[in-house]
Amino acid sequence: MIQILKTCNGTLNVLSRAEPDCWINLAQPTIEETTSISRELGIPLDFLTDPLDADETPRMDVDGPNMLMVVRTPRFDVDAEVQYTTVPLGIILGPDRIVTVSAFKEDVLDVYTTGKARNFSTVNRTHFVLHILRMTSLLYLNHLKAINKKTTGIEAELHKSLTNEALLHLLDLEKGLVFFTTSIRSNELMMERLQKSQQLKMSPEDQEFLEDVIVDNRQAIEMADIYSNILSGMMDAFASIISNNLSIVLKFLTSVTIILMLPTLVASIYGMNVPLPFRPGFLNSPHAFLITMVGSIALSVGSVILFRKKHWL
Repeated sequence: MIQILKTCNGTLNVLSRAEPDCWINLAQPTIEETTSISRELGIPLDFLTDPLDADETPRMDVDGPNMLMVVRTPRFDVDAEVQYTTVPLGIILGPDRIVTVSAFKEDVLDVYTTGKARNFSTVNRTHFVLHILRMTSLLYLNHLKAINKKTTGIEAELHKSLTNEALLHLLDLEKGLVFFTTSIRSNELMMERLQKSQQLKMSPEDQEFLEDVIVDNRQAIEMADIYSNILSGMMDAFASIISNNLSIVLKFLTSVTIILMLPTLVASIYGMNVPLPFRPGFLNSPHAFLITMVGSIALSVGSVILFRKKHWL
């Protein structure tokens, strides 16, 4: 899908064809669309196809008047096995327009296409690129806070859990943090290279803005490292807790089994047709059943008292 957009007096307008100072957004483009844009705008075809690779790493490349920047952006998919992942986004800065391309639905760009973002202009292309980079860092921070909140909720469940379901959920979050940490670090290297590059003409205000973006990105790195370490230690601790909870349940069931076995043992022995101590008088007593029940209960109560003192029950 091809979207052609341009800001005018603070309003984002949709255009029917490309013109100077416009923004061309290629979302999940077809081969025909990338080929057409490459031929029409004089952009190398690999600049448009490389960001479509899900494993593409952040980098910067220059070919004539066109400069390609690939960044990894955060993505949340509630239906995926690993809900938090990262995807590549290609930003191509041309002499009079900007092109973005991605094989996935980009949450970063949705902020702009839906009009939620403010104080950006497609005319000032350099500032718009820096705006996208900053929005990427802020989205990372928001997703990291959401991961921390989910971790806290799962922690409460794990105190009483006997299954691995919550622990597996923590494992999925840890995978997401690994994706985030790797991508954010790679983005930082690309931004530092961009800061030193002479290809992108930046005003003093843009240079200061880029420094703020790098600071936000470093904050995201620190948060991801902290949450990853906490999550890793938590998984080890709660794996032991789940095992301990299971041991407590098994100990309780074993104790109950022994206590219930004693009355059964007494009844079984005195129900057999073999000579037993006290057997003749016991059988002729009108209180034989009562005596048997009292003896059985006494053994069970004694076992309960013993197990309680030993902390087995």
